[in-house]
Amino acid sequence: MVKAEPFRQRHGGILLHITSLPGSDLGADAYRFVDFLAEAGITVWQVLPLGPTHEDLSPYQCLSVHAGNPKLISLQALVEEPWFGACEVDLGDRKAVLQQGCRRFAIYANQAMRAEFAAFCRDQAFWLEDYVLFQALRETYGHTPWFEWPRKLFRREGQVLKAASQELGALMDRNRFEQFIFFRQWSRLKNYANWHGVLIFGDMPIFVAHDSADVWAQPEYFALDKDGQLTVIAGVPPDYFSATGQRWGNPLYRWDRIEADGFRWWLRRMRTQLRLCDIIRVDHFRGFEAYWEISASAETAVKGHWVKAPGESLFHTLEAYYGALPLVAEDLGTITPEVEVLRDQFHLPGMKVLQFAFDGGPDNPYLPENHVENCVVYTGTHDNDTILGWFNSLSEDKRHWVYECLGFPAEPMPWALIECAFQSIAQHAVIPMQDILELGSEGRMNLPGTTEGNWRWRFNWSQIKSDLAVRLRCLVERYDRL
Repeated sequence: MVKAEPFRQRHGGILLHITSLPGSDLGADAYRFVDFLAEAGITVWQVLPLGPTHEDLSPYQCLSVHAGNPKLISLQALVEEPWFGACEVDLGDRKAVLQQGCRRFAIYANQAMRAEFAAFCRDQAFWLEDYVLFQALRETYGHTPWFEWPRKLFRREGQVLKAASQELGALMDRNRFEQFIFFRQWSRLKNYANWHGVLIFGDMPIFVAHDSADVWAQPEYFALDKDGQLTVIAGVPPDYFSATGQRWGNPLYRWDRIEADGFRWWLRRMRTQLRLCDIIRVDHFRGFEAYWEISASAETAVKGHWVKAPGESLFHTLEAYYGALPLVAEDLGTITPEVEVLRDQFHLPGMKVLQFAFDGGPDNPYLPENHVENCVVYTGTHDNDTILGWFNSLSEDKRHWVYECLGFPAEPMPWALIECAFQSIAQHAVIPMQDILELGSEGRMNLPGTTEGNWRWRFNWSQIKSDLAVRLRCLVERYDRL
């Protein structure tokens, strides 16, 4: 298999989700961050999934696999559009500003902008129309999940959907407008990053949320009963993160039906991701070889079983359609030789997390000396504690062992592990921004197996020391990642 273009040279990257920017949106702070990356010689910006989230804010349980999160829209950039016009707005009221933007666009947008909007709606119609109706209905029914709506709606009876579309036309128009603005702002930011030599590294969860436009619109592709309820769910068995496993609660695919349709659902999903990103991390890659099936009534993920998935057929189909794909396989957790064969068959880089390197023996695959070129090395991920939080939680003997494994570097933590990542033979090295900023556990993004208090961390510009860009650039240059 041929390497995808982003994997033909060494890169240094930083992991920072859009919500962790000071402004938490696609506005001025995002562009300033690109400038910082370019100054530091960093050529990869990794983000988490970009879809609209539920109330728990998890980007891994989105309301759509195609849509962008309207909460990431920069309201400041929106009101500066020429068609918005000069008028007083309260940027603290996001819903009101977006509603006003939709109205003013309909009245004042010029012909070119209207044509761009029409082209967007036409090109994205394969998911957009279901999504905007889903969101309008969800808002109408107090944000309750679709499987609690009136039966005729969740069963998508034709005349009922037609009547709902006519009644909720204004809400649907606003949702179309929001998606247009999101993709327009995202495209501008991505182009700015690419122009400055920075690749956007995105993230694609393998599974989708039960309460999502995708499951509502195409329930035939998911393991549901006649009432839209789950009979079996996704998760993982006990692992490094949890002694009882992780009970994700996502619906499982009916792979036989998806494969019988030529994997059209996945071809469309990949089309959206390739538009958004230059590189895509495939979360829970091992689920394409076999996935952990849990009874929906089970309280934990301990009792379940592995079920084979048609990953080889899927990736052959994707490559036949799109060519060599810029995918990274998230191959953490319970990895079997069969999963490794699937990953290597399609020449997909895997992941090496340095925080996992110091348990076990000399054959631990995360130890720096055991890295391979075709992989991405991380100090930690969004699911890990920061380097300092992790390191300070270790016993004195274990901390000494870590330094011994690293050859007793002169640098203290976290820079000792950051330099180790940049030094690695791995083609890509990506460091969470929290580690770059030398933060402790207060900077942790997510604690797997919990639903409270996650996904809320953000940095501020005062935390960036005046010499930080120079310090990073020295590492990038020293280890040939410029």
